Amino acid sequence: MHAPASQDAIAASSLLQLIWLASPALPVGGFSYSEGLEAAVEWAGVKDEATAADWLVDQLHLVLARSDLAVVASAIQAWRRADVARVQMLNAWMLATRESAEFLLQTEQMGRSFVEWLKLHHDDAAAAFDGLPVTYPVAFAFAAARSGASVRDGCLAYAFGWAENMTAAAVKAVPLGQSAGQRMLARLAREMPAIVDVAMGMDDDERQAFSPMLSVLSARHEAQYSRLFRS
Repeated sequence: MHAPASQDAIAASSLLQLIWLASPALPVGGFSYSEGLEAAVEWAGVKDEATAADWLVDQLHLVLARSDLAVVASAIQAWRRADVARVQMLNAWMLATRESAEFLLQTEQMGRSFVEWLKLHHDDAAAAFDGLPVTYPVAFAFAAARSGASVRDGCLAYAFGWAENMTAAAVKAVPLGQSAGQRMLARLAREMPAIVDVAMGMDDDERQAFSPMLSVLSARHEAQYSRLFRS
């Protein structure tokens, strides 16, 4: 007989799952989007490390915390309770609040790709997402819920994965050097614990996706003359 897994081993397994979920190497296409940043370089004064870092920190506080992360926190708990109605409600809210064609494309495409990856690792993934036009935060929450990690740690993994993709986008779009990118990532990481706490404390009527300047830039990005990123 095998000895029961130790608590340390269980924690290590959860940690490795979260590292995997946050990895930019995950085949979901996050690297191909700039979430308005490329347009901000053209039209909103993002021109160097300082302005790019300020832009991403503001986006973390004003957009990610109040929208995607709040959904991830709620969806992890809903998946663990097998609360299908709650999952569908959160998913529908994500779809309804994407304010540009680019943002809608991103969450749907990354969601589909994530589900295809999930099917390779979770036997129940196909049934869980059957008929659901899934968004990326809801799909991510499914995997985080099954990792054994806490809701907070799942949200931190999501935030770090977002920050890594966005920092890489800034390095390419501004452009910046790799050291500048690492300094920006470090600044974003320092903000994440407090941001996650805010997201986890949000009720449904507090969650929001109102970011008009970002939405306008995302829409303008669709017709930007020269683009590195998908729109």
